Amino acid sequence: MTPTTLVTGAAGFIGMHVCERLLAQGHRVVGLDNLNDYYDPELKRARLAQLEPRDGFEFVRLDLADNPAVDAVFRDRRPEFVVHLAAQAGVRYALDHPFSYVDSNLRGTASVLEGCRHHRVRHLVCASSSSVYGGNAKVPFSERDPVDHPVSLYAATKRSNELMAHSYAHLFGLPVTMLRYFTVYGPWGRPDMAIWKFSDGLLSSKPIDVFAGGHLSRDFTHVDDVVEAYVRLLDPDVAADVYNVASGVGTPLRDLLDTLLGLADQHPLIECDPERVRPADYLVGDASRLRAATGWAPRVPIERMLERLLEDWRRKISAS
Repeated sequence: MTPTTLVTGAAGFIGMHVCERLLAQGHRVVGLDNLNDYYDPELKRARLAQLEPRDGFEFVRLDLADNPAVDAVFRDRRPEFVVHLAAQAGVRYALDHPFSYVDSNLRGTASVLEGCRHHRVRHLVCASSSSVYGGNAKVPFSERDPVDHPVSLYAATKRSNELMAHSYAHLFGLPVTMLRYFTVYGPWGRPDMAIWKFSDGLLSSKPIDVFAGGHLSRDFTHVDDVVEAYVRLLDPDVAADVYNVASGVGTPLRDLLDTLLGLADQHPLIECDPERVRPADYLVGDASRLRAATGWAPRVPIERMLERLLEDWRRKISAS
């Protein structure tokens, strides 16, 4: 029998790729998204255009904070599995738009949890974030580390999501797994991410801003590896838990930019912000628990993908 999987944030970067993989595996996929304007909605519509012709895909536009509408989707489509990716992303955006995080990340997640509770979903897999590690200085970050001191509203809402999920698992026996993924990159990525900004600057002759002098180090994880984690964890026989999804390798942003400069053979204006680097600026994750539970391991090295991403960007510029 064909399983039905509900994917929230289906028009998002990771959501689109999760939908593609589930459709390829024979799932019927119901994708939800509100197509908000945090970044250009046309990019989200372009992602949807990749999904909508596919057999087995249905798109429903709604806001997860609308609990009756979400409940109606659960009632009418009766998903067996749910991948909850929809969220208001970004750290700095919260300084001026705090209620978008409350509505999307808190109220929206409550709607999803309630839908799963009342409609007997077999497994809910939710997106958390490495941001929950806050100001922790010990790296690599482990799921056993304390996560009681978030340093952004985004991180606070993601940690709240973990606690909400834990309470539903305890009270109602809902199998729910949280994934703390690190810096995800790949095709169809988000405009607010470093690789997108660097590529845009390189190939569009725009100045490139490099935060903290380029000394920030990030654990870049390819979207295909993140999707693989989601698919493996949908298996209801895998123990519900909290898992890091990370490559385990830190790449300084300056090294990333230097690699892109060499591949593009361009010499743009680079503006470095000399802000002092703190220990928390080195974000590297330990994914050994995920590996032990599912056999997952990252398979896509960042060095191999950068040239392909630049070629994709060149095609976009040529077509515009």
